[in-house]
Amino acid sequence: MSRPSRSKRKRLSLYEFMERFDTEEKAMEYFESRRWKGERHCPRCGSVETREASHKTMPYWCKDCRKYFSVKTGTPLEKSPIPYRKWLMAIYLMSTSIKGISSTKLGNDLGIKQSHAWFLAHRIRQGWANTASELFGMTVEVDEVYIGGKEKNKHNDKKLKEGRGAVGKAAVLGIKDRKGKKVKALKIESTNAQTLHWIILENVAKGSKVYTDEHRSYLGLEKKGYEHGTVHHSAGEYVKGMVHTNGIESFWALLKRGYYGVYHKMSVKHLQRYIDEFSGRYNVRQIDTIDQIDSTIHGLMGAKKLTYKKFVSV
Repeated sequence: MSRPSRSKRKRLSLYEFMERFDTEEKAMEYFESRRWKGERHCPRCGSVETREASHKTMPYWCKDCRKYFSVKTGTPLEKSPIPYRKWLMAIYLMSTSIKGISSTKLGNDLGIKQSHAWFLAHRIRQGWANTASELFGMTVEVDEVYIGGKEKNKHNDKKLKEGRGAVGKAAVLGIKDRKGKKVKALKIESTNAQTLHWIILENVAKGSKVYTDEHRSYLGLEKKGYEHGTVHHSAGEYVKGMVHTNGIESFWALLKRGYYGVYHKMSVKHLQRYIDEFSGRYNVRQIDTIDQIDSTIHGLMGAKKLTYKKFVSV
């Protein structure tokens, strides 16, 4: 089944969204319908022997493990005092903001503290991790980029004084599947051949056409079972027939616009989460708005719970 074009997908305005989820009960029921699909079960033991309870925050009781639970239990939403409606609205705002939304703006829109919005946004980003878990194939573009502030713009005590270019920045490798129009992106510690080849082997089916620039670390992909084509950017060559990396570079442009225009800084410690946000949102950009929200909720329901103390100590 082909995916609809962005011009034909059904958009959901903020006004329509607020009308659709105008009560806390409707928002909670929406989360439940997406997690349990009509068959409620205990998140701890999997038992379907459950009943409604009068607990203030956990409205269900498991007859087998004899514990209270809610749809939040065992997910990044667990123990969050933030109402379901605000969780849904945060997911909507982050899903529809193509360049991202700052925690300050998110907090103002939701009526919560900036620090709470910051942690909430990072938990939502967990739902976008691994949105393209299957092997890519047929034809892919691979490219690397460096994310971080420019040395000349840093305070003197923050400068590494080791030159310019990639100094002080984190390397990220991106793979774009031309047929599926999806992207995978990973923060990497090195751009050497061993690292790049290993990531390609892990994410791209053998026999595929792999298009890259002239970076020497990509040499030898033919020996790994790929048809390798290159363009030489240093010589002013950007397209050679079907061989180019324009698709993945357009994704980098979007990521950088979010970096400089919205977030201004992405810490190395949490960089992969920001990358997951941009790639996750990119991978569902062509489907209806409500389906984008569903995709994020599905990811959240399958992610592990995360405490603030553990998160800031990572």
